[in-house]
Amino acid sequence: MVCSFSTTGCPPEPPTVLWFRLGARRPESLCVNGRCTSKEDKFRMTRDLAQSQAWLTVNSVAPNDSAIYICGIASPSAWEPGAKQTGAGTVLVVRDTKGLSLELQRLLIALLALLAMYVAGILVAFVVLSKSKSNTLRKKTAEDPQKKSARRIFQEIAQELYHKRHVGTSQQSEKDYTYENRRAHYSYERP
Repeated sequence: MVCSFSTTGCPPEPPTVLWFRLGARRPESLCVNGRCTSKEDKFRMTRDLAQSQAWLTVNSVAPNDSAIYICGIASPSAWEPGAKQTGAGTVLVVRDTKGLSLELQRLLIALLALLAMYVAGILVAFVVLSKSKSNTLRKKTAEDPQKKSARRIFQEIAQELYHKRHVGTSQQSEKDYTYENRRAHYSYERP
């Protein structure tokens, strides 16, 4: 993790650089001016005051290292409010990458195999039923070619009704026209 800071307006002496973390339990001081308090070199701090930067390295990262890591800068001889500053912090989240236990893996494999067999059985049953249904329909149409489908019967009825209606209205309109002409003709002859 890197920490960049500015010493503008501070006394010319080098600032104190420290790293601490806010974990689940309490704040914990990690390193001050390059000296870290951890055992087994868990933390290592390096700094470059000319570049105004400091770095913290966490070695052998484990899930209990999850925390907010904060860099702080302090001017040892100054007491002004701006003489001590901290950064916003860096959130480090470490997840356990342990896989599933061998027993759980075997159980999941067995369940997946059973599910695959079930799906295959349903698929086979569907194919067999659809083929037997289509064969039954073919046999019925092959056995009795005289039988008409419901659609064909409906079409024939519709055509017949249309024909009766069309022929009936055209004959009716001719009769009406003829009657009107005869009536007009009789009234004309009477003068």
